[in-house]
Amino acid sequence: MSPSQRNGRPFLAAVLMRIPVPWIFVLTYLIGVLLEHARPLGLLSSLSWVGVAGGVLFALGGALAGWGLFTFRKARTTTVPGQESSQLVTWGPYRFTRNPMYVGLTLAYLGEAGILRQTWPVFLLPLTLAYLNWIVIPVEESKLREVFERDYDLYQTRVHRWI
Repeated sequence: MSPSQRNGRPFLAAVLMRIPVPWIFVLTYLIGVLLEHARPLGLLSSLSWVGVAGGVLFALGGALAGWGLFTFRKARTTTVPGQESSQLVTWGPYRFTRNPMYVGLTLAYLGEAGILRQTWPVFLLPLTLAYLNWIVIPVEESKLREVFERDYDLYQTRVHRWI
């Protein structure tokens, strides 16, 4: 195995997997804020409705992410990607999306950008979503399939990964 790989994953992905997902959103947003200060684009600054829409998105996103977290806590299962879950959670917001916490964080992130009328964080968000979609979620799904086998396969056929 090359030094750039650990456990079959590229080394950078393995390092990033140690950072809690909410912090990936925060770090990406902060990089966007730095870019906004260095090279402001001002695309959202002149739109008066963006702040209100951002507030609504932020509230909805926070509520959805919180509902997902509350549901996991109630089920007494892990929220850490790659750790073995004690049970397959398919109720609450998990009836509509397999990743309500990620969807909620995405909405809250967009809401914050709207509230502050910052464009760069919006442009960087696809990097975070790509990381989630191609690195984090496959690890989670693999672990869930390993633990819950057919039940997880059936759940996947009923509920979409995102929305």
